[in-house]
Amino acid sequence: MTQSLDFLSHLNPSQRRAVEHFCGPMLVVAGAGSGKTRALTYRIANLVLTHRVDPENILAVTFTNKAAREMKERIERLFAEQEAQHRHQKPLEALSPAQQTQLRSQVYRTVTKNLWIGTFHALCSRILRFDIEKYQDPQGRTWTRSFSIFDESDAQSLVKEIVTKQLNLDDKKFDPRSVRYAISNAKNQGWSPQDIEAEQPNYRGRVIADVYSHYQTALAANNALDFDDLILLPVQLFRQNEQVLSYWHQRFRHILVDEYQDTNRTQYDLISLLTTNGASSEQFDDWHHRSIFVVGDADQSIYSFRAADFTILMDFQGDFGDGLPDDDTRSMVKLEENYRSTENILQIANHLIENNTERIDKILRPTRGTGEMVFCNRVGDEVEEAQFVTRQIRQLEELHPELSWGDFAILYRTNAQSRAFEESLVSQEIPYTIVGGLRFYDRREIKDVLAYLRAIANPADSVSLKRIINTPRRGIGKATIDRLESAATQLGVPLWEILQDETSVKPLAGRSAKAVLGFASMLKTWQSRVDDHSASEIVQGILEDSRYLDEWQDKGTDEAQERIANVQELYNAVLQFEDDNEESNLMMFLGNASLASDLDNGDESSDRVSLMTLHSSKGLEFPVVFLVGLEQGLFPNYRSLDDPASLEEERRLCYVGITRAKERLFLSHASERRLYGSRESASPSLFLAELPRDLLLTSSDRALPEKWTKPINQRTTRERKASDPLGSHEDDWTVGDRVVHKAFGVGQVTHIFGAGNKICLAIKFPSIGQKIVDPKIAPLQRVVDS
Repeated sequence: MTQSLDFLSHLNPSQRRAVEHFCGPMLVVAGAGSGKTRALTYRIANLVLTHRVDPENILAVTFTNKAAREMKERIERLFAEQEAQHRHQKPLEALSPAQQTQLRSQVYRTVTKNLWIGTFHALCSRILRFDIEKYQDPQGRTWTRSFSIFDESDAQSLVKEIVTKQLNLDDKKFDPRSVRYAISNAKNQGWSPQDIEAEQPNYRGRVIADVYSHYQTALAANNALDFDDLILLPVQLFRQNEQVLSYWHQRFRHILVDEYQDTNRTQYDLISLLTTNGASSEQFDDWHHRSIFVVGDADQSIYSFRAADFTILMDFQGDFGDGLPDDDTRSMVKLEENYRSTENILQIANHLIENNTERIDKILRPTRGTGEMVFCNRVGDEVEEAQFVTRQIRQLEELHPELSWGDFAILYRTNAQSRAFEESLVSQEIPYTIVGGLRFYDRREIKDVLAYLRAIANPADSVSLKRIINTPRRGIGKATIDRLESAATQLGVPLWEILQDETSVKPLAGRSAKAVLGFASMLKTWQSRVDDHSASEIVQGILEDSRYLDEWQDKGTDEAQERIANVQELYNAVLQFEDDNEESNLMMFLGNASLASDLDNGDESSDRVSLMTLHSSKGLEFPVVFLVGLEQGLFPNYRSLDDPASLEEERRLCYVGITRAKERLFLSHASERRLYGSRESASPSLFLAELPRDLLLTSSDRALPEKWTKPINQRTTRERKASDPLGSHEDDWTVGDRVVHKAFGVGQVTHIFGAGNKICLAIKFPSIGQKIVDPKIAPLQRVVDS
């Protein structure tokens, strides 16, 4: 490939310093929106174009498959652009389609095809396809190159079979999901079954280690690996076979790792082995034509529940770098220029994250205008919160033609919070999508409870009956259900007619007859109460009688607690529906729920408001962001309040949420929130107290402007003067005052925000609409009517 004149010229100085680094270790501390993907892309291009590195000697690890695809596409376009300039002295887009295709094809054959770019799992799978037959684990298990990869469902089923059938364990004491999670966590730490026993020298530890051992034997018997094995086995193979490690060490002379703060210990071991050929990282110094280039940000480490360990990034300077202070080091570069968010949003983010102690100091610097002030709204409850958000979305979308529904995002801490927003968006006919999770009414536990309610309200609903007849487990097997359904079909009657008929059930259900009749009796009881009991009473009663929540409570996992919280949120939804509808009943509520759950049918357009947890928002950005539920115990989560390390991760999660916003950011918290069926008072999140008051408009100020009239992407005009003109105190102004602004002309004060000498004025100017200005720094003069 040919290099054109200074193709790095449009990088900023920090990006350029990182990209031009050739050999040795380099840590790039990349703040949110600072162009880290550009740095990685140009780094690879510079290695090939400037230093003539063979693409086969480059290994680039990304966090997602999508990121890998995007990086390959950027590299291909960058190289094609270089060739277009060299061959034709024209930009790539100025060439004919045939010429563009020819150049891209050449780039693929000579560069991108030979680059190893992908996730840890994808890259390690490729390595194992070459060398897995050279590996033998301590128990003598072996695999061949044609190994299968078991997904999580396959792995869960295998663990369940071992727990319940091979080892005959009590699956309530040793829930297969919990055991599977423990095994996965052990593999991410690089632990063997023996390591688990040493770490947990008790009965439970011994049992989990035993299941782990049986599980690995079963995987080997199936010539299969799970996702954790894809990384663990190469590490073990490299430690076991010096020849294999030496080959891959020589092959990958330049290693790049994105999202380094999200690596776990096994992934770190893999990178370290490939880099140093098994030598101690602190002592390794053979950097001749070799580099380790990692990009990350400790302030955005939010995946500890996946075994990610941000201290790996924090320790890079000690492990590989020169260990010198930030101002003197040659093995670390900070990317602090932010190209995403406005100044006010960045200042909010910087102030928040400075409260963390475990971090590498950096400050996000704006490259855009000041922007709108961040608005923090206090609402009465979750319904008012949802209505406020929906109202703002509707107003902004109507006022700004350049905005589409896809430009809005609602971020929350837990999935259960989505319900109120979904219902409010449905009522306003605003399309939305749940990112990274199911919509509230499509979640398994919600569909289970709704199936109970539908079977009570409409006994002819055989689909709902079949869903719940053995949910929770009652000892009614599939064969029994099939016989009952077959009889109903042959007789031409609804399944319910068979289930409630004792004479029919006994011969068809056999030993399960008692369980079937008990189930039918429970439903009949509540069917008889539909007319004289409220929907909330029926929900509460059926949950108690069916013991539906007991199974989740017995599991005791985080996932189980999330499901319980979702069921409790459904109960909250019923109570709210009854509050809003005086003559509500079960059928009316079910109709309302069906409307909400059918919203996503039909149009698959991406032009929808995005609803997601903060964890799902990582890597995304939106012009307008609503960060909701900022209350103690909810965000930060109550489990983090007594754990400094967990609290710092919650703060990082909040930081990630704030830095998703490009133009406008709204924060909200409720005075009370319905929890577990009753209303409880809520306190503002401690994170709100850590934000600079002078950059926030709050609901304790005079009013929230109902219309934000400055176009999105237009910089806010704020002329700073050394003088302190008239009107720096709230007593100097009243709503209705007419003023003259040097730049905007004559306008009228519509709102006064703040108190004392810390105020802002909302002023409506006939020529340009409403502006918010600080009278201490804006050139204002009052118009005195004659």
